Amino acid sequence: MSTSIEDLLSFEEEPAGPAVESRGGRLRAVLRTLLVTAAVVVVVIVGLRAVGLKLSVWIIVAAVLAVLAVRRVTRALAPPPPPRAGGRAPAGEEPGAWNWAARDALRAAINGWERPLDWCGGNRERFTERVLPRIGELADERLRQQHGITRESDPGRARTLLGEPLWTFLDTPPRRPPSPRDLAVIVAELEKL
Repeated sequence: MSTSIEDLLSFEEEPAGPAVESRGGRLRAVLRTLLVTAAVVVVVIVGLRAVGLKLSVWIIVAAVLAVLAVRRVTRALAPPPPPRAGGRAPAGEEPGAWNWAARDALRAAINGWERPLDWCGGNRERFTERVLPRIGELADERLRQQHGITRESDPGRARTLLGEPLWTFLDTPPRRPPSPRDLAVIVAELEKL
């Protein structure tokens, strides 16, 4: 079974399941909010009385609840933290549950290429160590999906399918990192597979 790049990048939104929250969790959240509110109200009243000001308790309670509500909303709407540097996603099957808090996979894939390409700008060793193996993996994956081989399993046929320029590029490290135009030609050749 072959999968095209278009199939991998297509997206059909699935309806979100109803959020199920246990009664104990809701009760615990309400109690925690009440305790935090009471503690902050006491501290504010003591602080105001220490400087000689008096304010209605209900105004203070309303202000504290408003601040807590804004804090909760901003926490819920905040973007997820960036991934750790050097961290890799675990391989294997997905558990089947959609992770709505996950980062955009397309952006992560683009960054996965953009950072190494930018990092190895004029450095041949960095390009050879970081980017060239990834391009080789892409070529092997395209060969495997479209023709059932890899460069290692059937070098002769892989060389024919890749073409001499792409084979040479992948087989012998270049003297200098390729220009963006050269990389565009390489990607176009990979997409022809």
